[in-house]
Amino acid sequence: GLLIVSNDEAWTFNGLAYKPGSLLSIPLNHLRSDRDDLSVSNQALLIYEPAARQSLGDVRVLDRQVVASLSDNVAGRLAIFENRGEFGWRRQDVATPENIAVGLGDSSKSKGQVFVSTQGFLTPPTLSLASVGSTTLTELKSAPAKFDASTHVVEQYEATSTDGTRIPYFITRPRDMRLDGSNPTILFGYGGFQVSLNPAYKPEMGKLWLERGGVFVQANIRGGGEFGPDWHQAALDGNRQKAFDDFAAVARDLERRGITSPRRLGIYGRSNGGVLTSVSITQHPELFNAAVIESPLIDMLRYHELPAGASWIGEYGDPRIPEEAEWIARYSAYQQLRPDVDYPRVYITTNTRDDRVHPGHARKFAARLGDQGHDHLYYEDTAGGHSNDADPVANARRWARHYVYLSQQLMD
Repeated sequence: GLLIVSNDEAWTFNGLAYKPGSLLSIPLNHLRSDRDDLSVSNQALLIYEPAARQSLGDVRVLDRQVVASLSDNVAGRLAIFENRGEFGWRRQDVATPENIAVGLGDSSKSKGQVFVSTQGFLTPPTLSLASVGSTTLTELKSAPAKFDASTHVVEQYEATSTDGTRIPYFITRPRDMRLDGSNPTILFGYGGFQVSLNPAYKPEMGKLWLERGGVFVQANIRGGGEFGPDWHQAALDGNRQKAFDDFAAVARDLERRGITSPRRLGIYGRSNGGVLTSVSITQHPELFNAAVIESPLIDMLRYHELPAGASWIGEYGDPRIPEEAEWIARYSAYQQLRPDVDYPRVYITTNTRDDRVHPGHARKFAARLGDQGHDHLYYEDTAGGHSNDADPVANARRWARHYVYLSQQLMD
């Protein structure tokens, strides 16, 4: 008799206020428009309310329990909440490894069980079973390791952005790494559409980068969903610059810690991440020596005129409105490219059949780089699409191109 919901915005219901990203249980009879008895249930409505650095992930509803994957400072957690009516929901945490992502699969109400998937930068995807009343997972099956993870460790740090906001990032590095700024490093980010960058097992990165002594960094900048709806909305529309500032802050923090240096630091981003990488190169060319700009949006003053682009106005703003076009133009890499600036040799890649982000963005940026005399690489595949991963062989070649370029730019 309960409706289990989560609110993306601050919400007041029955006189009580709930934070964005909360998990609630609402008696169905509370929602009837013809009810005249406000005391129909003493059921506690609040199941889970995230703290400032937490967010709600997957949810599965059992008989008297709700199972939820949670993110605590971007680290995956698993909790089982038991309904005790007016006495509230009792939380039971289930033990999970550190620095991993947690996802939920199918569930069984009759058995009180849920399939749980976990993975990390050095941990292959693993399928386990969570059961009501147990604080541990039962491992069922793990994917085979695709690279030697024994040489590296995973750590989490924080950088301070321009406005003082703490930006978390994960670093996967060699155990015996020297902090002398000499380590070839890839910095990966996205920062949009409430997409969370959680720890993930990337076989191609492990095989082609980590095994060769490289460092991989994943930045959880604003615009994503790592800390719930507010983290996303902080970088919407006219506040987009905050996402770019966050990314630059992580780059500077890597240099400050001696992990890498501009000569050894490259960045990678795809789709909305192409906005991020192209802007990063034009705003801070001194911080990087490589950039893989894949399937990117770049001409942000005309993105709405290309296929699917108009559907993203809620994310980026509307260039048809003069005041919004003004702040979009301040960061749009196509407009900000300058002939007298020394940019690193970037690698731009797209797909002729990309029907989500038109290849015209990448083509125009490459053409303008060439017209202004900047050295660059451009590759356009003629089959695939936006995600580029339907064909395993073609996808393997795609990643090989990325890492050959990054090795050329960042490794001796």
